[in-house]
Amino acid sequence: MEDIRDEEVQDDAAVGTEAKEEVSREETSAETAETKTQAGEADNSAASGESDQKEPAAQETEKKGFFGKKKKDKKDQQIEELTDRVQRQMAEFDNFRKRSEKEKASMFEVGAKSVLEKILPTVDNFERGFAGLDEAQKDDAFVQGMEKVYRQLLTSLEGIGVKPIEAVGQPFDPNFHNAVMHVEDEEAGENIVVEEFQKGYLYRDSVIRHSMVKVAN
Repeated sequence: MEDIRDEEVQDDAAVGTEAKEEVSREETSAETAETKTQAGEADNSAASGESDQKEPAAQETEKKGFFGKKKKDKKDQQIEELTDRVQRQMAEFDNFRKRSEKEKASMFEVGAKSVLEKILPTVDNFERGFAGLDEAQKDDAFVQGMEKVYRQLLTSLEGIGVKPIEAVGQPFDPNFHNAVMHVEDEEAGENIVVEEFQKGYLYRDSVIRHSMVKVAN
């Protein structure tokens, strides 16, 4: 009887030992699997990190051209092109504005000179009329009234930039004088205007009419 019990105890102990060995094997397998999983995740993480590092490098390489210079994005190129186009158009508009103002001023000056050329003969007639009067006629009320009109006309012309050209006693200048007669006069000096037949006028430093003069040789 005791022998049978001893055998049963031994069998139970053996079964317990086998159960413990089975549990130990299962735990070892689980640890091994977990270790492999962690190792796989580490490998994936490392591979992902390398990929992330390679991707910016590849993008940077794509953005760089020859000699290591960084290429411009398409958007930046469009911005530069539009900026350059706007600057060119602004410069063209500024040149057009200046050219228009110059042409306008030139047209105004040409028109003013055309009108003044028609007024000057009236001034000449006033001067010829006054030159033919004697002292008694100059005291006449009508003559004095006409003289006032003449003075007012000259003042108005002077106010818009019209002034007579100095001639008598000045050296002859073809830019301002028109010599219609020459005379030998040692006292006057050479190439000096000694007489004025018709008065010349300037408009803003531009000649409206040259002075008609006699020049000493």
